[in-house]
Amino acid sequence: MDEKNVQSLLLENKEVLNVTGVENVDNFNDGTVVLLTNKGKLTIKGEKLNISKLNVDEGRLIVKGVINSLVFSEYEGQREKVSLVKKLFK
Repeated sequence: MDEKNVQSLLLENKEVLNVTGVENVDNFNDGTVVLLTNKGKLTIKGEKLNISKLNVDEGRLIVKGVINSLVFSEYEGQREKVSLVKKLFK
């Protein structure tokens, strides 16, 4: 399996989140971190959040703080790809 397509999330005690498959950090502050990953947009919500380690070349990120929620959704680039594929096979 191609490592660039692998996505993993490891949450330790709701305080440390290790993420792989990170392509870009879209937005962040102490309450929200929004990532673009190879599986979609990941929104992390919590309190006193900070990015303690980021390596986009390796696709790795570590977020520390009080983590309350993780939500995946599609981002614009993904929707366009999906709709193009759907159009081709109609």
